[in-house]
Amino acid sequence: MYRMSLLFLIIISACKNETETKEANKQKPKATQQKSAIAQIHLTDLNDQSIDLKKYNGKTIFINFWATWCKPCREEMPSIQEAMKILKDEKVEFLFASDETKEQIEQFKAAHNYNFNYVKVENLSELNIMGLPTTFIFDANGNLIFSEMGYRKWDNKANIDLILNKAETK
Repeated sequence: MYRMSLLFLIIISACKNETETKEANKQKPKATQQKSAIAQIHLTDLNDQSIDLKKYNGKTIFINFWATWCKPCREEMPSIQEAMKILKDEKVEFLFASDETKEQIEQFKAAHNYNFNYVKVENLSELNIMGLPTTFIFDANGNLIFSEMGYRKWDNKANIDLILNKAETK
């Protein structure tokens, strides 16, 4: 009976410690995790020159991960183009990151009349992006404030406010 009671106490204690650890992890400030997210993204321009995202300090950074074959990606592009026009006087940098070849991106660029800053993402799989399109928005301090997979109509007021950090983020 003593062994059974001791075993029960050990199991309860282990469960409690695991719960406390999970709760403590939830309490950790997310800023460190969010700031490190921007450092994990490795982008190059279409001339294979590395892009240092620190050059956009003081600006909101909108990164749309997309592919030429992705129908929802192509469908949301007109609304992103319109959002760019709406936000032309704001400190927002729009980047369109694909892991496809330079040739595929250039071919898409030539066939479509978008004024986008197309870049290559060198480590898409490491970013845990499960589907396209996926959009990350970083605030002017480099903190990840928004991350979402899927199509969105970016030129409506709620999403313009989201880009400008005026709305609640997910």
